[in-house]
Amino acid sequence: MTQPFELPSFYVPHPARRNPHLDQARAHSSVWAGEMGMLEGSGIWERADLDAHDYGLLCAYTHPDASAEALSLVTDWYVWVFFFDDHFLDMYKRTNDREGGKAHLDRLPLFMPADPAAPMPEPANPVEAGLADLWRRTVPAMGEDWRIRFATSTRNLLNESLWELANIDAGRVANPVEYIEMRRKVGGAPWSAQLVEYAANAEVPKEVSGTRALRVLMDAFADGVHLRNDIFSYQREVEDEGELSNGILVLEKFLECSTQEAAEAVNDLLTSRLQQFENTVFTELPVLFAETGLDPEGRARVMAYVKGLQDWQSGGHEWHMRSSRYMNGAGMNGAGAAAGADTPAEAGNWWDPFAIGGIGTSALDILRTGAMSSAPAGPGVGPGVVDPAVRRARSHSHVPFQRVGPSQLPTFDLPFSVALSPHLDGARDRAVAWAQRMGLLDDLPGLPGSAVWTVESTRDYDLPLCAAGIHPDATADQLDIGSAWLLWGTWADDYFPKVYGRTRDLAGAKVANERLSLFMPVDGDSPAAEPANALERGLADVWERTAGPMTVDARRTFRKAVEDMTLSWIWELNNQVQNRIPDPVDYLEMRRATFGSDLTMSLSRIGHGQVVPPAVYEHGSMRSLENSAADYACMMNDLFSYQKEIEYEGEVHNSVLVVQNFFNCDYPSAVRIVDDLMHSRLAQFQHVARKELPVLYDDFALEPAAREMLDGYVKELENWLAGILIWHKECHRYTEEALKRHFLGEVAEPVSAGPAGSLSLGPTGLGTAGARPLLPASAAGVAALG
Repeated sequence: MTQPFELPSFYVPHPARRNPHLDQARAHSSVWAGEMGMLEGSGIWERADLDAHDYGLLCAYTHPDASAEALSLVTDWYVWVFFFDDHFLDMYKRTNDREGGKAHLDRLPLFMPADPAAPMPEPANPVEAGLADLWRRTVPAMGEDWRIRFATSTRNLLNESLWELANIDAGRVANPVEYIEMRRKVGGAPWSAQLVEYAANAEVPKEVSGTRALRVLMDAFADGVHLRNDIFSYQREVEDEGELSNGILVLEKFLECSTQEAAEAVNDLLTSRLQQFENTVFTELPVLFAETGLDPEGRARVMAYVKGLQDWQSGGHEWHMRSSRYMNGAGMNGAGAAAGADTPAEAGNWWDPFAIGGIGTSALDILRTGAMSSAPAGPGVGPGVVDPAVRRARSHSHVPFQRVGPSQLPTFDLPFSVALSPHLDGARDRAVAWAQRMGLLDDLPGLPGSAVWTVESTRDYDLPLCAAGIHPDATADQLDIGSAWLLWGTWADDYFPKVYGRTRDLAGAKVANERLSLFMPVDGDSPAAEPANALERGLADVWERTAGPMTVDARRTFRKAVEDMTLSWIWELNNQVQNRIPDPVDYLEMRRATFGSDLTMSLSRIGHGQVVPPAVYEHGSMRSLENSAADYACMMNDLFSYQKEIEYEGEVHNSVLVVQNFFNCDYPSAVRIVDDLMHSRLAQFQHVARKELPVLYDDFALEPAAREMLDGYVKELENWLAGILIWHKECHRYTEEALKRHFLGEVAEPVSAGPAGSLSLGPTGLGTAGARPLLPASAAGVAALG
């Protein structure tokens, strides 16, 4: 069979090894599956099926240092999860029995109690029997935090089967961002990452398990596993089986490019995700250890976990290279069994542990028209191939303050009408007066002429216009509060780079950020400290005016949204210190926080009270609704603010720049790609509102009042998008004329823009900041409204 493309040159920095206890794990899992009722008589598998699957070989490659006992138990977990998948397919997907499938899934958490001593119901089928047995054997060795996390990830993995079932024959295709997000859930690699903690005896300490660094490590690991599988399995899934859920096909359709180009792009993203993993290990973990005071034993466990994920990544690659199931020169391309194959799986297995397959999974694919740059792929190891070292260097070699000219804007075909609050004019005056009272327009102490904003710029930026579009029905007081939040967040986003970015004072920025929580009490008491500056004074004032009528739980949730936004500004400063253009996936996911999406959406949810159960907002459909809306707004802001950020602020945080760097393409091509992605995210928002929310309402058995409130929330998000768009079009923050006024005398002479990824001729890296132009006085990130 002719290959559809040449395999790219993979970035595999760690050698693969095979566990010496493989035979023992194989034998044990075969006996165990029979005892659980998964083989003859189950109607799902025969023993020959299990032998052909050879989960033991996969686990031996991915857990090379596990003890014999641990390898056998981990192999049993993989046997169970794939039996569950096949059982669910036969029992519920093929019969389209959503009600029965939901009842089946609803019982499974009963077999994963956080307390190991808690009783379980009597298992009613092999899936329940296997889960009960595995849980009892696994949890005694692990702490409560791991048990809770693993139970949650297991439920998430299983519940995605219900999502697939709901989309059977729906005829919908996903967009690239949704594909990455859903691939993590359906593909199961996050679940695998937590099994690494058990197998490597490396349980992540609770003090750090919920941090950004550990989340990014798991997500980057998962994306690497899934994207690699997409490359190897393209020929079988797409050409032989007609499957649509494959990352190469996603980019092939979205970018309207050749299969070879799409394969190289997927491999580039795979490389980027692995390099994101490495960057997190070397730049974020040491800081995390120091800031949390994690003891040496805890640090060793985290690093053992990191090594376990690296082993899994390399072992998974080796598996794909050896298995005759894949296009690897030894399998489906006609070369026969892999060299050294000594098992049915290596000689001709039919299973795929990380593919998204089965009825209804076409909803996870992409069919988008778009624009791909005609620019060359850049230097590398072959046509269209970018050497990993070159890619890494390119991400760190951006030349700041490049002359780019006025921002190039596409047509924003937003189908939502905009209405403005009748209280807008008064709110404009009151917002300026509030900013003056809080000291936001004063010079920084001891620095005449150093004000972050002036009265003129505050009026030009016109944040009340945005608030009036987001909340057209707001009272005058409500509009003032909304305006104050937008004004404070956008001002603070400008404040942090000016005060801390110019001197690369990360320590000072972190201290300032940590103090902000003192001014957001959740128990109704006064702030825990007196405000020391305008940043703290403004937050304390607007928090008090907002939090008063809220419940304690609502205050706690809202404070978390504010904290996520302000903490994301530290992430931006970290990248600026490294002069690093972010990885595309990390950028999109962090952009929601830097933009303040959760903060402004939380303002809309405050009035929902107890009518809508909190669990509804954690449901995948609600997160999809909010994330797709947030991504549209964030990328809209990046398009408008491109000249401001690239030419006048020397920024590295802009989706257009991220696309330019990733594809090594020119500015117009990057604009077209971002515009296409915006349209696909908008289409997803509309799909979720029309198709997925009614199913969610039924699953939660919501009362009519809750359904009406959530339908109203969709309208509020439509207003949110429409209000943000009209603000961008009518405010005086992004036009070239406004930029020249606001940045007059504050920036070094811009340099001419070179090709994306061109290397700076001046010194770069730590310690060389003094040899480069200082960041401008108003240098800002992209938080709040950018």
